Amino acid sequence: MIARVLERLVAMKEPQPTLDQLSASVGLSPFHFQKLFKEWVGVSPKKFIQHLSLEAAKSRLRDSANVLDASLDAGLSGPGRLHDLMVTMEAMSPGEYKQEGSGVEILYGQHPTPFGECTLFLTGRGICGLEFATKEEALAVMQTRWPQASFVEALVPTGAVVAKAFSDLPPDGKADGRLSLYVSGSAFQVQVWKALLAIPTGELTSYGDLAQRLGMGTKGARAVGAAVGSNPIGWLIPCHRVIRQTGALSGYRWGLPRKLAMVGWEASQNEKAEPTS
Repeated sequence: MIARVLERLVAMKEPQPTLDQLSASVGLSPFHFQKLFKEWVGVSPKKFIQHLSLEAAKSRLRDSANVLDASLDAGLSGPGRLHDLMVTMEAMSPGEYKQEGSGVEILYGQHPTPFGECTLFLTGRGICGLEFATKEEALAVMQTRWPQASFVEALVPTGAVVAKAFSDLPPDGKADGRLSLYVSGSAFQVQVWKALLAIPTGELTSYGDLAQRLGMGTKGARAVGAAVGSNPIGWLIPCHRVIRQTGALSGYRWGLPRKLAMVGWEASQNEKAEPTS
């Protein structure tokens, strides 16, 4: 239901739709639509859509600038934070990269998430892939990245990791929710992915700003965009937090409606977390 609403928002070029229009698009009364939407997101459809407007995105880009400077300084030299989980990333060594995954066993499984079905891939050294795609499509992508690895379907261990990745707190509320990522990529791609990990939840940056913070100047935006688009681990390496300088939320390998859902959901969670006077 949420996906259909977001697809409608993507297609619209006009001002924000009314509650009646949105509820009618999914065949529900305004009352029931608002109730179900708020159960999923935590805020009303109106507030959620306000977070996705061009002006809201531009404002968040401006507000995020100083936060990102400090976060990137810390994040590029240490672990990034995501949903109260510590996320660390290790990259393959050049020697391991040449071996193309030879001798590596990769467990995989498809599981539901708040943003649709995902297929997660797991090695003994951490998560190496998270694709919002069918099991067959995701497996084809990963076999291209790791052509010499062996793939074994294992729903129990991958399901436990997916549950941790999409929860607000570690299991049982204890501080043991560390997630390790193990990525295969060029030195430049890994540098960009580390920078993405440093973007705090609910913040946004642009491709140009990210390039400048990486010392590439504004002309590096295209190269940064390509590295962002090749991110192998959706959601956990938060490429959805990078948008155009204009505020447009375009460009996402797993579909713009899904990117809208992630950006809007994170903004809504930040709003709920703000102290009230």
